[in-house]
Amino acid sequence: MKSLMYLLLLVGSWQVAAADMLPDQSLIQRGQAIATAADCGACHRDSAKNGAPFAGGYAINSPMGPIIASNITPSEQFGIGGYTERQFADALRKGRAADGHFLYPAMPYTAFQGMTDDDVHALYLYFMYGVKPVDRAPAAKTHLSFPFNIRQLMWGWNLLYLHHRSIQRPEALSEKLQRGRYLVDVLGHCSTCHTPRNILMAEDQSRYLSGGLPGGWYAPNITPDPSGLADWSQSDIVTYLKTGHVAGKGQAAGPMGEAVEQSFRYLPDDDLHAIAAWIRQIPAIPGRQAKSGIRPPVEDINRIIKGQGDQASLADSSSTDGAALYSNACASCHGRQGMGTADSFYPSLTRNSAVSAASPGNVVMAVVNGVHRRGSDAEVFMPAFASQMNDAQIAAVSGYIRLHFAGIDTPLTAADVHMLRSGGEPPFLLRYLYWLIAGGVIVLLLVISGLLSLRRR
Repeated sequence: MKSLMYLLLLVGSWQVAAADMLPDQSLIQRGQAIATAADCGACHRDSAKNGAPFAGGYAINSPMGPIIASNITPSEQFGIGGYTERQFADALRKGRAADGHFLYPAMPYTAFQGMTDDDVHALYLYFMYGVKPVDRAPAAKTHLSFPFNIRQLMWGWNLLYLHHRSIQRPEALSEKLQRGRYLVDVLGHCSTCHTPRNILMAEDQSRYLSGGLPGGWYAPNITPDPSGLADWSQSDIVTYLKTGHVAGKGQAAGPMGEAVEQSFRYLPDDDLHAIAAWIRQIPAIPGRQAKSGIRPPVEDINRIIKGQGDQASLADSSSTDGAALYSNACASCHGRQGMGTADSFYPSLTRNSAVSAASPGNVVMAVVNGVHRRGSDAEVFMPAFASQMNDAQIAAVSGYIRLHFAGIDTPLTAADVHMLRSGGEPPFLLRYLYWLIAGGVIVLLLVISGLLSLRRR
């Protein structure tokens, strides 16, 4: 009898000790909210449909090639289950994995370096105790071409562009603006897409949030400039972040659609208003603007080939007639005159920031990949035409849309579409890489020659 009592006491003591070892549930919930605000799930999701959260495998397009997001579940073998909190913080803030290898800045550690210690702690607890481990590695791996496959080169890049600083909280800013700045600059890492890059592919802070080109898409100017959000109210910005659309102004697709679906629609209204307040008061920076001309009349599409609206017929067509392609693929939803529907479920193309943007990237990529976005009010779906149209046809229909609905007459070729589908225009560093390597070798040889000459003397 005594033995049984001792056993029960021992079991009870173990349960109490185990309960004491578990972190406060409120901290785990806070960590989940931080993970949502930081949009961790958008990149680190399983590439398979309905895959496990944070299991990795999603391909992030970059000019150097696709970067495969890693498994960040608490799996000991395949994820981050073996990370200490210090190692977790170093990955977030310094771009260094637990084994010491460098991460590529597709992981936005240049923004996350500003995370507070309390937020890092809560986020760590969430991933260790609030996420189900997935004991498998992503099917694909990151394989970049030389020299970008040499991760040690990131040491020099980090030396130039990573300053290991925490976000400052100027007393002059209200609490609302401080929160907005933290959400925009740190957790939301908005500048990762919306800020142009310099020749070494780091963010050019002198053009903060004035428009970028991530993975073939165009992330527009979101400063209060006429080329950006000058005519957007605070309510417009909040509505866009929650739903992914504002009638007559814009619709989220691509990476921004993912951010709405995975992150922004879940944020509390106070946070969304803080984001909008911060964006509306930053300095206006002129961005790229397309030159709009006179819109020609929409062509008489009664002449268009039979099978209007039958998208499957596109696969058997070699036509590069933009009007015919628009009639068959687009008119049934967006209307022959591009006016969309009265409720804006099918958006207007005549009052559309994607169509009138400085870059044709968003029109092209929407045609290629389609649009699938869940906002707080509805789910939006536009089919992808990547397998129904070739690059020349996508160029033709995209050019037709921009000319007839925005008055933008800029040549768009099959090569342009191929470039956008492949991750966008190569940056300076990539275009002149081998010339730069050759120049570096010549300089090195000259230095060695000079040293040998000095030694002989």
